[in-house]
Amino acid sequence: MGDDTTMSRTLADVIAEIERAYPPALAESWDAVGLVCGDPAETADRVLVCVDVTDAVVDEAIATGAELIVAHHPLLLRGVNGVPADSPKGRLIHRLIRAKCALYAAHTNADKARPGVSDALADALGLIGTRPLAAEPAATLDKWVVMVPEANVDQVSEAMFAAGAGSIGDYRDCRWGVVGTGQFMPQAGASPAIGGIGELARVDEERVEIVAPRRVRTAVLDALRGAHPYEEPAFDVFEQARVDSDVGLGRVGTLPAPMRLDEFVAHVSASLPTAAWPVRAAGDPGELVEIIAVCGGAGDSLIDTATAAGADAYVTGDLRHHVVDEARRAGAPALVDAGHWSTEFPWCGQAAGLLGEFGCETSVFAPTTDPFGIVAR
Repeated sequence: MGDDTTMSRTLADVIAEIERAYPPALAESWDAVGLVCGDPAETADRVLVCVDVTDAVVDEAIATGAELIVAHHPLLLRGVNGVPADSPKGRLIHRLIRAKCALYAAHTNADKARPGVSDALADALGLIGTRPLAAEPAATLDKWVVMVPEANVDQVSEAMFAAGAGSIGDYRDCRWGVVGTGQFMPQAGASPAIGGIGELARVDEERVEIVAPRRVRTAVLDALRGAHPYEEPAFDVFEQARVDSDVGLGRVGTLPAPMRLDEFVAHVSASLPTAAWPVRAAGDPGELVEIIAVCGGAGDSLIDTATAAGADAYVTGDLRHHVVDEARRAGAPALVDAGHWSTEFPWCGQAAGLLGEFGCETSVFAPTTDPFGIVAR
């Protein structure tokens, strides 16, 4: 992928594109995402994407002249005090630095982003109409309702916009208004902009509605008061109810047509890259399944969520004996363990495609990095 005729991209450019697609703010607090090693000012035109950073991955990166490895699993997830070259992880870091190959990790931020890891898994299984299984809450917003004389609507709105109000997704300077009549009678001590003390005034005003993040409430209020012509502006602030965003862990969708569970397990096996050990499932082989929940990687923490979502089957990895046994007894859907690496590998193609469209020459490390490589026959 990529276009060698375009100008070189710096590592900083490529990181900005990665983080546009997989915002680091989505990562769990315990996670270690971002740049592990590399100089943001150096070029990063050749990129290798992988699930795990192993010796074989580093071998391929160096052999192919890759300037950046984008990995799903962080090499340094758990805290370290150093990366000496005689330690297992330090050896890899030193090899990469000597070869001028950077390393970047996109982990739980890529899990939650849309499209992300579970979207790639859902697409591989042919699911349609997907939505997050465990949606992140949307940013909490206030709705400001301000009564403004018609002639001053722009000045008040623009002041509130400058303070951080009026943004909805990719749109800014958003407002809604309707004209009505405001009424007031200034009392002794007032300094009215319109009318006089003891005189009833009626003014054509616009009811202006603007949303703003809750964190900028003080700044928006100061801007409103500073720009409004009235001594005492009339306004309301409403805290909006919590709503789900379109990002989060896992996905739930439907198959184009129902399948028997045993047929679906075979479909999962045929649709995903094959590790050394086969796909396994817990459930009634003859049961029809249509609503499918998925989560790339280790997803047993979302079994109850998949149950609540009404899934007929849940596909993930690293399912454990007692967890599955107890969940099935409690009414969980059919549980399909397709392996940690196998359920995350489809993301590599997604990430490579993203950076290919950005102009990088990308490749995916295809051999399995699942540590379980030997099975009895």
